Amino acid sequence: MTAERFWIICSAALLIVAAILFWRNNLSAAFVIAALGACAWFLSYRAQLRQLIPDDPEREESSDELEISDGSNSPEISGSDQVENRDEL
Repeated sequence: MTAERFWIICSAALLIVAAILFWRNNLSAAFVIAALGACAWFLSYRAQLRQLIPDDPEREESSDELEISDGSNSPEISGSDQVENRDEL
């Protein structure tokens, strides 16, 4: 059984329990159980997305190695490209 199917089954079961509790007029418990069912549905959606998006180990390694620039490689600005700020009164 995949994780996606497990969470879908939990979601459906919790929805049924919430409906029964709502029918028996136990509104606070029905709300809590329905919220747990919604969480289970989102977990099933997350499991589905994890199957669709492949893990890329090279991408994880490159994100660990952040390059910090000190500005030495940045292009120089010539005098004609600079903008002059003049305050006019």
